[in-house]
Amino acid sequence: MAAAMETVESLVAHIQALTKPEDVAQLHSLLKQSQSDEALRSQGPHLAPLLADLDPAKHSLGYLYLLDTYLSSSISREQVAAFLPSIARFLNTCSAYHIRFASDKFISVCRCFKDQVMRQQTPIQGIIPLRSAVQKLQNSSEQLTTLHSDFLLLCLLAKCYKPSLCILENDIFEAENPKDLFLFYYYGGMIYIGLKRFSKALECLHNVFTSPMANLNAIAIEAYKKYILVSLIHSGQVPPFPKYTSATAQRNLKNYAQAYLDLTTAYATGKHSEIEACIQQHIEKFQSDNNLGLVKQVLSSLSKRNIQRLTQTYLTLSLQDISNSVQLNGSKEAELHVLHMIQDGEIHATINQKDGMVIFHEDPEEYKTCQMVNQMDLSIQRLMSLSKKLTAIDEHISCDPAYLTKIGRERTRYEFDDFDSVPPKYL
Repeated sequence: MAAAMETVESLVAHIQALTKPEDVAQLHSLLKQSQSDEALRSQGPHLAPLLADLDPAKHSLGYLYLLDTYLSSSISREQVAAFLPSIARFLNTCSAYHIRFASDKFISVCRCFKDQVMRQQTPIQGIIPLRSAVQKLQNSSEQLTTLHSDFLLLCLLAKCYKPSLCILENDIFEAENPKDLFLFYYYGGMIYIGLKRFSKALECLHNVFTSPMANLNAIAIEAYKKYILVSLIHSGQVPPFPKYTSATAQRNLKNYAQAYLDLTTAYATGKHSEIEACIQQHIEKFQSDNNLGLVKQVLSSLSKRNIQRLTQTYLTLSLQDISNSVQLNGSKEAELHVLHMIQDGEIHATINQKDGMVIFHEDPEEYKTCQMVNQMDLSIQRLMSLSKKLTAIDEHISCDPAYLTKIGRERTRYEFDDFDSVPPKYL
């Protein structure tokens, strides 16, 4: 026992001594060797006091190895819970350069931290540390890590959505695990739903079920169900599958979403009674899918959709006529709906309180203000940047040996034109 403790204390001394950037590789080699040492593993439950002697910012790699050993040892949940503040401090202050030498151990520590805050039902406690961990594990903001979905899940459980936006708004071009990609966009869609940013929610959910897949998965099915509901809320209709959707998804997804397709059919009638009857018919399904709240939002959005249709037909209409046409409970309720829609920019109108008339106007935006020009310029710049990135990715794939080998197996021979897409610099 004493000899084992001396071995661990010697290792801590090496960690404290090897702090320069040029020493990290040597320290990493030493730490890897120590992992096979039974003495270190036997001392796992007793490493907490030694961790207190290390600076998580200065000794990040050594701290990570000892922390992972401590959390992997036979310690109680209570001991892990008591150590949570130290783990959070490590995730917030550790060196990105150091932890990338042992990214698997870093991910293991982060997962243990996430599981513990969820077990304690305090997910908000893990949001900032895990966001810091995601950013440190990334080589660039375009890379999707396996921790992205864990971080978004904590934001969802805590109903604390805004801290996730700095991660969600990055364009992703690198992903190793398809499941990580599915979960990232699925949770992202749910966060945008919580923020009432339905267009962004649709974009995320769309990315889930249109991603390439050989077999249908539960994440894609749930994403498609929510996509139908959010589409009805946002635009009143559900777009067809785009051409690039996998054949697997196009053939099978609708079989798992029949209740939602029935709701789409009822919504198209424009009648509250039809939608209410459909909801009652499938209410158990909507409840078991945890989508009843969204379904109720679909029902309430019908009134707005019907009012918007009236603006395409009439220039002036009384509040009572709007109430009758949209099946509302009187002119007061109609006035509230119209006011909210004006405030949200969904319609352009004025209400004459004296005679209870609503006057509908054309969109006043002329697209010539400085703010609008700047917004358009930013959009153009972003599209140009994405175009360059996609071209670079296409060039890389065109020259990838695995891709060329696969194409070679699928074709009996190459035509000369097959090589036109390969950039000259790679030939």
